[in-house]
Amino acid sequence: MARPAAARVDLDALRHNYALAQSCTPGSCNLAVVKANAYGHGALAVARALEPLAPALGVACLEEAISLRDGGIEVPILLLEGPFEADEVVEAARLNCWMMLDNAAQLQWLADASLAEPIHVWLKIDSGMHRLGLPPLQAGAAYQQLVECENVASILMATHFAAADELDNGRTAEQIALFEHACEGIPVGRSMANSAGILGWPEASGDWNRPGIMLYGASPFSEPHPEADKLRSVMELASKVISLRHIPAGESVGYGGRWRAERESVIATIAIGYGDGYPRHAPDGTPVIVQGQRASLAGRVSMDMITVDVTDLHNVRQGSEVVLWGAELPVNEIATHAGTIGYELLTRMPDRTPRIYSGAG
Repeated sequence: MARPAAARVDLDALRHNYALAQSCTPGSCNLAVVKANAYGHGALAVARALEPLAPALGVACLEEAISLRDGGIEVPILLLEGPFEADEVVEAARLNCWMMLDNAAQLQWLADASLAEPIHVWLKIDSGMHRLGLPPLQAGAAYQQLVECENVASILMATHFAAADELDNGRTAEQIALFEHACEGIPVGRSMANSAGILGWPEASGDWNRPGIMLYGASPFSEPHPEADKLRSVMELASKVISLRHIPAGESVGYGGRWRAERESVIATIAIGYGDGYPRHAPDGTPVIVQGQRASLAGRVSMDMITVDVTDLHNVRQGSEVVLWGAELPVNEIATHAGTIGYELLTRMPDRTPRIYSGAG
């Protein structure tokens, strides 16, 4: 029998979430972000599911694009961080990749490249994230440089938000205004909105938007939100109970004896651990669903196993189904207990944990 730990990926939920992004941004195009192995969900399977719907995909680097092309993906792919070296420009063009350009060196690499055909370029402006992008005052000159470059087929202006997930933070409105001012008089399309922008800032919707985490069913917000609440979880991290034991009051469980029974307790051992992507720093009390009932983590997470207090649950036995996160238990809830964010838990899902896909048709 195979080890039961697995990440079940619902591709119908993925398509539902992409449709939600479209409904929130009427008249826009939505580029589906599949970087970091599609946020841990499996880039090729996700790209195949979205290719009939999305006009383009977004990845972090050329290596990710090559993997998709090798898997038969034909839709245009945007390199969100652009080229890291000059020779990547030619390879990106050969693979029909679009290119984000965010600094003077990248602009020069494109100008110096010998390309069979011109490519589509996104010019990134730093509107306040202060991570990548040209200063707003350089937008006009950089745009003109691209207009005069024979290697450029089209240009789109883009920026990225620093705090769109904080709906009461005025910084996003400031970034929108700064970006719009920088683009005044430049007659090309624009892209601002990430997932938080799509769901929470209608004024950020541009010619192109870049949904990422929302595609995978995780809200970018820490509080309930009327649009984000429509998302459907795509990944269910699941396993099974592999052992049950009765623990006398006063006995401890797991490495270091962190959890100690205050009463006679029933402890379920589950085949999942930090080697399978479950967060090592999850504290006692982190919720786990066992046989459809909420239980609590009891003891340190180890590489291959966790222990859960199931004393008050009914009908738990060896082989009982366990859900670590999914539709019944949002990944953001587990992340909060573990002191991190849902993005990290999803994207750190290791290859050891098999992805089992449904809704492939």
